[in-house]
Amino acid sequence: MIDEQIRDILAEFGRLRVDVATLDDDADLYGAGLSSHAAVNVMIALEDVFDIEFPDSLLRKSTFASVDAIRAAVDEVTEKAT
Repeated sequence: MIDEQIRDILAEFGRLRVDVATLDDDADLYGAGLSSHAAVNVMIALEDVFDIEFPDSLLRKSTFASVDAIRAAVDEVTEKAT
């Protein structure tokens, strides 16, 4: 479920050059066309959908480098909130 939501957000806000559905969970999103600007839009959408706020420590390129990395970051923030 969380992966589907992440992929939906990437499809809408990531501006990827390829269909996100064709990418493996560990695929390099920046290599697939994710720009820094699009990553910010993805982050904001993730915060809205999951009702979280990314701490400064996760505001780095590697946090949004793959679906796996995004899932790990969302899990980390969600766990700290509970």
